[in-house]
Amino acid sequence: MAKPVSIEVWNPSGKYRVVSTKSMPGTRWINLLIEQDCRLEICTEKKTILSVEDIIALIGDKCDGVIGQLTEDWGGTLFAALSKAGGKAFSNMAVGYNNVDVNAANKYGVAVGNTPGVLTETTAELAASLSLAAARRIVEADGFMRAGLYDGWLPHLFVGNLLKGQTVGVIGAGRIGSAYARMMVEGFKMNLIYFDLYQSTRLEKFVTAYGQFLKANGEQPVTWKRASSMSEVLQEADVISLHPVLDKTTYHLINKESLATMKKEAILINCSRGPVVDEVALVEHLKQNPMFRVGLDVFEDEPYMKPGLGEMKNAIVVPHIASASKWTREGMATLAALNVLGKIKGFPVWHDPNRVDPFLNENAPPPAASPSIVNAKALGLPVSKL
Repeated sequence: MAKPVSIEVWNPSGKYRVVSTKSMPGTRWINLLIEQDCRLEICTEKKTILSVEDIIALIGDKCDGVIGQLTEDWGGTLFAALSKAGGKAFSNMAVGYNNVDVNAANKYGVAVGNTPGVLTETTAELAASLSLAAARRIVEADGFMRAGLYDGWLPHLFVGNLLKGQTVGVIGAGRIGSAYARMMVEGFKMNLIYFDLYQSTRLEKFVTAYGQFLKANGEQPVTWKRASSMSEVLQEADVISLHPVLDKTTYHLINKESLATMKKEAILINCSRGPVVDEVALVEHLKQNPMFRVGLDVFEDEPYMKPGLGEMKNAIVVPHIASASKWTREGMATLAALNVLGKIKGFPVWHDPNRVDPFLNENAPPPAASPSIVNAKALGLPVSKL
């Protein structure tokens, strides 16, 4: 028998029982559930990651829906338990759902929600922040100061790279990759090379227009180029930011061979998925190339790093915080709650999961729809015509 899990209960007499495996930022998501007659139980266990057994104990004998996290293993065992308890919906508080066996959810008739459309700018901002921190060696310099080692200005002290006029490379020019590219091009007058299976006409027009603006004001115009391969980006760019989907073509995209083709003083940024980078090969490359720098928000075996990575001074590592702005995290919590609530109440699925602003307006009731259900088609769920 599963060990009882400690919880915090809101609206004990609510008709529908919804469980959240973690406390989430903000209170709007809580209020929205309560207003729709939900009893909300929030897990208060101190564990960072709940086990399958913990979550089964949370689900119990009757549960209408669960809000969960990317760190949890949502496979057949959990969906069977949720279905047995009468559950209709599960939502990740994340845009990704690599932790979810969607086929198992389909088998048990459980809707799977995610939270796209709210992470674009904040993720791009972190990628830009890591790019700047790596280029100007900010983390190294901060540690130097805190250690009491600074005793006066020196000509060679923490000399880094100027971004202006260099080339930023983007692999994966979707919403986040394009937002990052615009920040780097307009903010630092960098040239752009990008690779994507689909042409990003909007991004190209943006860079062209900005280049024309610079030229009209007597400055060197920026340029853009759509690469024919990912390898071309790696070879030509001074700063490379990874924004691809994770599949068999991008697993270990960054490996010993591809690292060898990059510039000796290149900067590599990854805010996408950890397994895109072969961390063992990366550690060796960092050792052999002290002016090659990297900024990582995700890791191959998250939450762990491969041996040696944490000791590398030319590596900046942060704990998966790309979406960690107050507005974004509160928005993610709201979308996850509304995904579950929408299915419980029999609402249709929102027609465009990447345009979720109507759900995030705190001054108006949200639409009567689930913002994003990834298996809506498989389950035959109706789509909102709003």
